[in-house]
Amino acid sequence: MTSIMTNSAAMSALQTLRSINSDMETTQNRVSSGYRVEDASDNAAYWSIATTMRSDNEALSTVKDALGLGAAKVDVAYTGMESALDVVSEIKAKLVAAREPGVDKTKIDKELTELKNQLVSIAESASFSGENWLNNTTTAASGTKNIVGGFTRDSGGLVSITTLDVNTTTTTLIGAGNESLGILTKDIDADALDANGTGTARNYFLIDTGSTTGTTASGSAIALTATTTDAQVEDMIRAVDSMFTQMTDAAANLGAVNSRISMQEDFVSNLMDSFDKGIGRLVDADMNEESTRLKALQTQQQLGIQSLSIANSNSENILSLFR
Repeated sequence: MTSIMTNSAAMSALQTLRSINSDMETTQNRVSSGYRVEDASDNAAYWSIATTMRSDNEALSTVKDALGLGAAKVDVAYTGMESALDVVSEIKAKLVAAREPGVDKTKIDKELTELKNQLVSIAESASFSGENWLNNTTTAASGTKNIVGGFTRDSGGLVSITTLDVNTTTTTLIGAGNESLGILTKDIDADALDANGTGTARNYFLIDTGSTTGTTASGSAIALTATTTDAQVEDMIRAVDSMFTQMTDAAANLGAVNSRISMQEDFVSNLMDSFDKGIGRLVDADMNEESTRLKALQTQQQLGIQSLSIANSNSENILSLFR
């Protein structure tokens, strides 16, 4: 039946054209934004996962910055420790020279004084971001320092922070507030280091901070006078060698931590890249697919317009029957 009141063909063509226009609008949005899932209304599950992963990725970016800050602190401490090792090694060499017969010990002592001052300068200067792991100005042990090393989310959605720990008590060279806490300021028993020890403590320390607030060193300062005996020089050499060994161990620990931080930085960078790829697989639009779909929809739109035009012209053909 042909009716001038209801044009079924035009209605059908219009409905098809509306559907095509809606699909085209969706495709154009994907092409312009680059996202297949841009809002929660596009795909609530994928949008939720992607939003959480983006937030975690930002947290990992902060972790990466924290690792960089931690690496800088370790580098400064290691550099100071390495410089101090060179100075202590030279002090040991000077003491060995003082053991030789006929040497003017007072002149060597002047050199030792300057080397001690250099050690103090190194320890005080090895500071970064307000932290100094070589010079402890408090009366308590510096303890363990934490470096933020990771951000994790478990299967239950609970998050936690992982840290890299550095025991700075073992890296303290000078106990400015408590001499017993510093490798160079505490008492070293030379008798315990002597293969022929008598069992009576013969304590020596290298640097006197003049501290009166904490435990002060009670032994003898490593210093030379004209009356210093060969046995005393040998005790000083033993004490300095013990300090050198402790400093070497501390430097090795700092080097190991530095290596760990470097590996963790690489891991965090790779993890962030993996997160970005995972998010992309969920929400990014396939531009090849979307451009092909857009071209097809443009063709369908043209055909839909043509179909609607034909359907509307059918009503005009009825007029010819009344002529």
